[in-house]
Amino acid sequence: MAEKSFPMTAEGKQKLEAELKNLKLVKRPEVIQRIKVARSFGDLSENSEYDAAKDEQSHLEDRIAQVEEMLKYAQVVDADSVDPDEVAVGKTVTYTEVGEDEPETYTIVGSDESDPFNGKISNDSPIAKALLGKKKGETVSISTPGGKFDVVINDVKA
Repeated sequence: MAEKSFPMTAEGKQKLEAELKNLKLVKRPEVIQRIKVARSFGDLSENSEYDAAKDEQSHLEDRIAQVEEMLKYAQVVDADSVDPDEVAVGKTVTYTEVGEDEPETYTIVGSDESDPFNGKISNDSPIAKALLGKKKGETVSISTPGGKFDVVINDVKA
């Protein structure tokens, strides 16, 4: 069975480490305190504050486990170690769809760092999968749920 890995940038790993620290040192004690206060209200069978706090604790513990798993198997990608013209995780790629004039620019990041509205797309997205490993000047066919289209890679930056 293949080893799990979570490709991410060094910045993405730092953000996850900061989130984990905040979840464990700030959020967890807050939720535990809310549970203690809610318990003091008496009958737990009709105590909505207690139920809400327990639900929040469950979600919090799930996220802590998820972040710990991602950090355990983090694969920090060094975009500088790849050919300067090759599309890779951590690099910013500019391409133009064939037949269009407006170029599009995205930074390819690990899935947890993805933020398409701010120009960061997941390495698991159809666009990134098609572009990864390709080089500046190449024409690439991209298949997405919305259809298939061709793009020309204009630029790749680390």
